[in-house]
Amino acid sequence: MSLKQTWRWYGPKDPVSLIDVKQAGATGIVSALHHVPIGAVWTVEEISERRNIIELNGLKWSVVESVPVHEDIKTNTGRCAEYIDNYITTIQNLGACGIKNVCYNFMPVLDWSRTDLKYEVEDGSAALRFEVKAFAAFDLFILKRPGSENEYSKQEQADAKAYLQSRSEEQIEDLLKCVLMGLPGGNEAFTLEGLLAAIAKYDNVDDKALRKNLNTFLNRIVPEAITAGVLLGIHPDDPPRPLLGLPRIVSNLQDAQEIIAAYDSPNNGITFCTGSFGASLQNNLPAMVRAIGHRINFIHLRSTESDVEGNFHEANHLEGDGDIVNVIYELVKLEDKRKEEGRADFSIPMRPDHGHLMRGDANKKSNPGYSGIGRLRGLAEIRGVEAGIRRVLRSLGEGGN
Repeated sequence: MSLKQTWRWYGPKDPVSLIDVKQAGATGIVSALHHVPIGAVWTVEEISERRNIIELNGLKWSVVESVPVHEDIKTNTGRCAEYIDNYITTIQNLGACGIKNVCYNFMPVLDWSRTDLKYEVEDGSAALRFEVKAFAAFDLFILKRPGSENEYSKQEQADAKAYLQSRSEEQIEDLLKCVLMGLPGGNEAFTLEGLLAAIAKYDNVDDKALRKNLNTFLNRIVPEAITAGVLLGIHPDDPPRPLLGLPRIVSNLQDAQEIIAAYDSPNNGITFCTGSFGASLQNNLPAMVRAIGHRINFIHLRSTESDVEGNFHEANHLEGDGDIVNVIYELVKLEDKRKEEGRADFSIPMRPDHGHLMRGDANKKSNPGYSGIGRLRGLAEIRGVEAGIRRVLRSLGEGGN
């Protein structure tokens, strides 16, 4: 028994092929229909076509990541009711096609935020990085978001200004493109005007209102997910800190527990992303697994190296602040417990999340964080740690089967 080893694949145009994935040792695919407009129904025909491509290569479509949640649902405005109905139909269609695990997020406007996509680490490979003063410089002086000056101290504003003045025009353009990337793997990218307009829709939506809208969403879709046999897992905020004046409601253990309690069902769960939760030094990842393991439906394993100011970059999978070895230990124990309880979902899908851009991939096109070799290294390290933990537990008579 082991964690289900999966790999994110962006579809037929992904530079990392399904053959590459298979040779990396993964057996499951994490994919999505990025070409379908957000809010539209995923038809059985479209789902089946993607599933068949994957299965023809001897792999299984294990997890959908993601079925995007339309901004009208998050703000409870506009065509919210229609988009929730469409979401339900998509869940039903996925279940009918045998795809039983769906990751989604409820982050306002941006799925994730970084300020550098090629931050050079000690071994010369490139990592994704978030730098507080760089993001502040974007917010204050490039985006010029109304009211943003009220959210930064005088010192933070001065640091952001000095940062911007120290950058070349090319570096400023790189920062702009990085923040405006929009949805990973999709065809959507923001303009400055478009981003400002999207942010403005949240003028009357604070943390409390966003949580209420999430609960409304869950109370509509979880019963349908139960009927369809689909496990849902909300992805945490990335990074787990307020950005652009927007609310954040999935950043720590308390947030996760409140979401689980909003609809008490195994089908209402968490995508446990160690990179997103781990970017906050306040989050103890092994303790979080122990606390909410009964509702972890999908796992992203990566580590970050952070500082007290909130800057971080993505470290090698077994390094940084993530304590990934102990996280894997807790996940192995969690699987043993689920198996003893007779749970059908005892084996949890896991994927190596992101990876450094390494020399062999440096001149190849890839989605940021999703080159082949860096993730292959991550998967190999994770697989080795898990195998070692299971062998030790078996030798001690403490499970690990």
